[in-house]
Amino acid sequence: MDLRTRVVCSIGGVARLGELAAGIFDDAREKRVLLVTDPGVAAVGHARSGEEALIEAGFRVQRFEDVRENPTTSDVDACLALAKDFEPQLLVGLGGGSSMDVAKGTNFLYSCGGRMRDYRGVGKAGREMLPLIAVPTTAGTGSEAQSFALIADEETHEKMACGDPQAAPRIALLDPQLTLTLPPIVTACTGLDAIAHAVETAVTRTRNAVSSMFSREAFRFLSRAFPRVVKSPDDLEARADMLRGAALGGFAIENSMLGAAHSMANPLTRHFGLPHGQAVGTVLPHVVAFNRKDPTSSRIYSELATFVGGAGPRALIEALHGFVVQAGFPLTLRECGVDARATDLMAAEAAQQWTAQHNPRRVEGGEFTALFAAACDGGSI
Repeated sequence: MDLRTRVVCSIGGVARLGELAAGIFDDAREKRVLLVTDPGVAAVGHARSGEEALIEAGFRVQRFEDVRENPTTSDVDACLALAKDFEPQLLVGLGGGSSMDVAKGTNFLYSCGGRMRDYRGVGKAGREMLPLIAVPTTAGTGSEAQSFALIADEETHEKMACGDPQAAPRIALLDPQLTLTLPPIVTACTGLDAIAHAVETAVTRTRNAVSSMFSREAFRFLSRAFPRVVKSPDDLEARADMLRGAALGGFAIENSMLGAAHSMANPLTRHFGLPHGQAVGTVLPHVVAFNRKDPTSSRIYSELATFVGGAGPRALIEALHGFVVQAGFPLTLRECGVDARATDLMAAEAAQQWTAQHNPRRVEGGEFTALFAAACDGGSI
């Protein structure tokens, strides 16, 4: 177990970005920083705050702010073109998971050459990569604590997980003030995603003692903070706990991987446009119901249920349904606009997702069909 990322959690911490960046380098010569962000983060002034902190610390800063949601290889290529012209010595990903993923993807190509598909999998960076600082503005993906970039192929639409130990951020700077400007639906969706990370990583086949610790602590933070942030968006303490939980979930993913709920979410987003967090949050209770037939998973689910004041897997399932309701979303996929006739198609696609192989119970096309059917109508599995 190697924790490659230093976590700094501080209200107003974005003002420390320059100081933290300067601490990465041994000499005092002027350094160039490429700040990767998205239009929304730039519009509310967060990118400017980070840029000013870096300039004050003596850095030259170039900003790339054209990151799109669910980034593709074309987003990385556009950022790479700017990097080649500017020649940075440090990358900063400031934004949601998309901005951090584009920063990581750019790091692969700028430092090592080639195309994104060359780095699909783990450990394929053949050269030293630039240091990266991650500054999340959402509490959800946990990308700030991971060495993976999720980038879709522009031509095939396949989501590629590209990871290498060198791609992990040197520093994850968690500033809850940056999450105050999130629209309520983004707070809800990213929060449900973070909760799913905690629950799924807790039971995967590839879990270990350390990842299990991260999963439990992530769920402890998230389960108590999520109802508060959706009810009182200005609650900074709850915002901070959401960021802590999301980062811990990221560490858990790094050392455990995900399961069937995330395999199901991608087809739902692709075919019906459901936001990822809503999709994974809606199907997660049904996946827990399916997995609880595995004795070890049932025991772990019972442990997680104690954090929501319950006992046994059924209490956890009820709490997960409750989070979806608190987020303001319907409980069934049918109510979300999903056509049940697409169940077989989505099941076939879910079975091909890389996360499916890590689920504690074997899950293939037939099992996914049953899971989608249950999630569509709210039935039992």
